[in-house]
Amino acid sequence: MSENNNQQVFDISIDVVPKINGSKCFDDDGRLKRTGSVWTASAHIITAVIGSGVLSLAWAIAQLGWIAGPSVMFLFSFVSYYTSCLLSDCYRSGDPLTGKRNYTYIDAVRSILGGARVKACGLIQYLNLFGIAIGYTIAASVSMMAIKRSNCFHESGGKKPCHMSSNPYMILFGVTEVLLSQIPDFDQIWWLSIVAAVMSFTYSSIGLALGIVKVATAGTFRGSLTGISIGTVTETQKMWRSFQALGNIAFAYSYSVILIEIQDTIKAPPSEAKTMKKATVLSIAVTTTFYMLCGCMGYAAFGDFAPGNLLTGFGFYNPFWLLDIANAAIVVHLVGAYQVFCQPIFAFVEKWAAQRWPESKLITKEFQVPVPGLPSFKLNLFRLVWRTKFVMLTTIISMLLPFFNDVVGLLGALGFWPLTVYFPVEMYIAQKQIPKWSTRWICLQMLSIACLVISLVAAAGSIAGVMLDLKVYRPFKTSY
Repeated sequence: MSENNNQQVFDISIDVVPKINGSKCFDDDGRLKRTGSVWTASAHIITAVIGSGVLSLAWAIAQLGWIAGPSVMFLFSFVSYYTSCLLSDCYRSGDPLTGKRNYTYIDAVRSILGGARVKACGLIQYLNLFGIAIGYTIAASVSMMAIKRSNCFHESGGKKPCHMSSNPYMILFGVTEVLLSQIPDFDQIWWLSIVAAVMSFTYSSIGLALGIVKVATAGTFRGSLTGISIGTVTETQKMWRSFQALGNIAFAYSYSVILIEIQDTIKAPPSEAKTMKKATVLSIAVTTTFYMLCGCMGYAAFGDFAPGNLLTGFGFYNPFWLLDIANAAIVVHLVGAYQVFCQPIFAFVEKWAAQRWPESKLITKEFQVPVPGLPSFKLNLFRLVWRTKFVMLTTIISMLLPFFNDVVGLLGALGFWPLTVYFPVEMYIAQKQIPKWSTRWICLQMLSIACLVISLVAAAGSIAGVMLDLKVYRPFKTSY
C-alpha cells in the first residue's frame, strides 16, 4: 500500500473514532461491538486446551511415575496460567482501558517489542498452529478408526486383527474442515467452540469413568513412584520417553498462541484483560482437574502398559458402544478445535493479501449465498481457494506422518517455551518497564530459562521417538 494510501487510512480513522466512541453498534476502534464474555472466552480456551492431548496423559504419567507425573502437570498448569495473565495485559498497548488494541499475538509483539523478534514470533506461531492442525487431523482419524475397529472386534469376538488404513478418515476430516473453514472469522465460531467444549468434557468423562471402573474391578492402583520400570523398557528408552512425556504434557496446555485472538472477542467494560484473567483461571482450574483425574486414573488402571491414546489404544474394549460415543465426541471436538487454531493463520494471510492487492475483486468482493432458514452466507473467492488449499496441505502431511504420540510431544516442545513463556515474559517486562536486574526481572528470566531447558529435552525425546517410527515407516501405507 502506498504512503498516500496509508495517510488516507490514518486520516479516516482519526475522523471516525470520535463519532463511534460510546456507540451501541461499534467499539472504540471502529469495529462492530464485541459480545464475548467470561463464558465464551472460557469455552474457546477449553476447546483449545482439552484437545487430543488429554488422551496421552496416562502414557505421560506412566513414564514419569506417581511423584513426577502429577508434579510436572501442576507445574505446567501454573506456568500456563501465570504467563497467560502476563499476556492478557498486552492486549492493549499503554493504558489497559483505552490503549491501542493488538488484534493478534503477533500484533502485540510488533507493538511492544518490535524488531527481528516480530518475524521470529510470526514464524514460530504460524508453524506451531500449522503443526497443531496436522496433529488434530491425525488424532481425529485415529478416533474414527477406533470406532470402526471396536465394532469389528465386537462382531468377531476379538478374533480378527481388524487392521485398516487411516487415509480415508483423514480425507473425510479434511473435507469437513474445508466446509467449516469458510466461516469468515473467530467471532462467528463461538457456537462451534461451545459444542466442542461440551464434547471434550464428554470423552474426558468417559475415559475417567472407564479408568475408575477398571481400578475398582482390579481392586488396586497400578504404577510406581518412579514410572515405567527398567526391564519393560531399557534405560535409554526410559530417558527418551520421560523427555517425550514432558512434551506431551506441554502440548496439553498449548493455547497461549491464540490467547490474544480470543481476548479480541471480549466486550468491555470491564477491561478485556480483567475478563480474560477470570476466563483463564476458570479454564485452567477446570482443565487441570480433568487432566489430573484422566491421567492418574488411566495410569492407575494400566500401570506401565498405559496406551499412548487412552481411548483408541484399546486399553479398553468394552462397553464398545460407550467407546464409540467417546471417540465420536473426540472427532466432533477436534473439528471445532481445528478451526479455533487455524483462524489466526487464515486472518493473517487474508489481511496481508488485502493490503498487497487492495483493488483485486478476487480478494475483496463477497457474494451473498442464500441459505434456507438461515441468514445469507458471505462467500469470498480468495477465502474459498486459499483455505481449501491450506486444509488439503495439512491433510496430505498428516497422511505422510501419522505418528500421534511423537507428533503431539514434538509440537508441545517446540511451541511451549517461545510462545507460552518467552514472548509473554518479554512483552510484560517491556510493557510494565520492569528495571533490568531487579528482583522481579531476575525471577521472570529464571522462569524463562527453566522452561527453555524443559522444552529442549522434551523436543529431543520426541525427535528420538519420530526417528524410531521412521525405521518401520512407509509413506501413505500406515495402518492400525
